[in-house]
Amino acid sequence: MNLRPVGSEAAFDLADLHDKAFDRPWTALEFDDLLKSPGAFAILGEAGEPAEAKGFILCRSIAGEAEILTVAVDPAARRRGWGAALVAVAAGIAAETKAEAMFLEVAADNLAAIALYQTTGFLKVGLRKGYYPHPDGAKDALVMRRALNT
Repeated sequence: MNLRPVGSEAAFDLADLHDKAFDRPWTALEFDDLLKSPGAFAILGEAGEPAEAKGFILCRSIAGEAEILTVAVDPAARRRGWGAALVAVAAGIAAETKAEAMFLEVAADNLAAIALYQTTGFLKVGLRKGYYPHPDGAKDALVMRRALNT
């Protein structure tokens, strides 16, 4: 398991992984724009020879708070520790930037992701009604928080 920071040069790789993991994937242009924004950082997880992308996390840390924007793990690599490893590294980087807390939103019906976040120290702190657009009707999001630098 190799985890390394990446920038906008990895936008196409991140978009490809996001496409494998989500029904409404983000584009390479969206990743490029996000990675060029203040405080943004991404960690890419790879394995094998030659290195094959297994997952990534995209975050932003600014003004003492960090936010997980998205996490994607290739469905073929899930339940092997990639998500937890990516969250742990991202939390460490956010703490180094002096962030006091890390936040995220997750679909209230995404039980696997909620379990991942709970096992990595996140607690539910709020609910956003109708946050995620969906063809079957908007879905609620849980707001979760993890303390850093405490």
